[in-house]
Amino acid sequence: MNISENIRIALRALRANKLRAALTMLGIMIGVAAVITLLAIGDGVTRFVADQFLGLGTNLVFIIPPSEEPGPPGHSGTESSLTLRDAELLSDAALVPGADKVAPLVMRNVDLQYGGESHEVLARATTPDYAIVQSFDVARGRFFDETDYNGRSRVVVLGQETVDAIFPDDVDPLGADIKIRGINFRVVGILEVKGAAGIGGSQDDIAILPLTTAQERLFNNRSQRTGQYLVDVIMIQAVDEESVQDVIIDGSAALRQAHDINFRDDDDFQILTQQDFLSAFGAVTGVLTVFLGAIASISLLVGGIGIMNIMLVSVTERTKEIGLRKAVGAKYRDILGQFLTEAVVLALLGGVLGIGIGIAGATAVHIAVPDLDTTVTINSISLAVGFSVAVGLFFGIYPASRAASLNPIDALRFE
Repeated sequence: MNISENIRIALRALRANKLRAALTMLGIMIGVAAVITLLAIGDGVTRFVADQFLGLGTNLVFIIPPSEEPGPPGHSGTESSLTLRDAELLSDAALVPGADKVAPLVMRNVDLQYGGESHEVLARATTPDYAIVQSFDVARGRFFDETDYNGRSRVVVLGQETVDAIFPDDVDPLGADIKIRGINFRVVGILEVKGAAGIGGSQDDIAILPLTTAQERLFNNRSQRTGQYLVDVIMIQAVDEESVQDVIIDGSAALRQAHDINFRDDDDFQILTQQDFLSAFGAVTGVLTVFLGAIASISLLVGGIGIMNIMLVSVTERTKEIGLRKAVGAKYRDILGQFLTEAVVLALLGGVLGIGIGIAGATAVHIAVPDLDTTVTINSISLAVGFSVAVGLFFGIYPASRAASLNPIDALRFE
């Protein structure tokens, strides 16, 4: 018997038991829909993270202390190996000619207070070049400048989320005074909404102030050994993407010399690029995507068990039909092919319907979270449908083999 005839018989059998077939396909439909939706979410998260880093450009270099534990830099209480003097050294064009802008950074959790409102935020103390390095644009007011930095002015630039958290709707935050650890700071600028997360958390829930002011008035951030001002991160913007490697080489040499590191000794700092961060996040999101797909696949396995159960029932119900077919010359492979085809058609129909549900689910997630691109790819569809067909084959083998192995005489006598 050819494949087209097997498919015709399979469809006729499914039409004869529509409700049973629909309930059997339900497990496959849910499994395929879950696989497609969750894989789309995993891919969307990966693309979202990549877009945020690439949105800053591809010419950034990050210098951090070695083996920094997870969390904001400096949170662990251990003394950083990087100093403000290191940042000034790296900005020397004679030592690191490929560096365009250098921005040292200290990050600490602080409470911002205005009136009766209080809001905790991870404050960023840095230099005026930080706005250029991080591609921050000011929506209202201005970013602090060299005059503010050198004069240790008590000024601060806030993100829009921070403004919304501490200021009433009827108060203009620009020019207002807020308290940071009991000290008044004047709001001189409000940043444009970025709608993204980066180093140190949300890019919209931030407070940025001059590093000189923070070191003198807020943070006791001097080295206990040398008395130098410590920083958590040094960010370098290379002249262009081609200069990144030169910045790494020249910057490493300058820091090793400044830190008196012997030729054979390890660095007391790490130099990372955006590609390093992307690779790290890619590994994490890759594992997450596989994990989500594996969870969704459990539904397919449950659906496969349902197919096996229904096929066993079908074999029992059609025992006389099987005996009659064998009596008129049907061979083992004919019966086996017929019931395997029915199992695969059942799984494939459930898979096709599941694709539609999965695409609808991914679209719903994108509508709920517009920043997350949950586009369904051909690969995820192929994987889900291929897996559903494989489930149909795997769980259909035993019922089909049982049907093909029936003795025709016993089958004809079956009541």
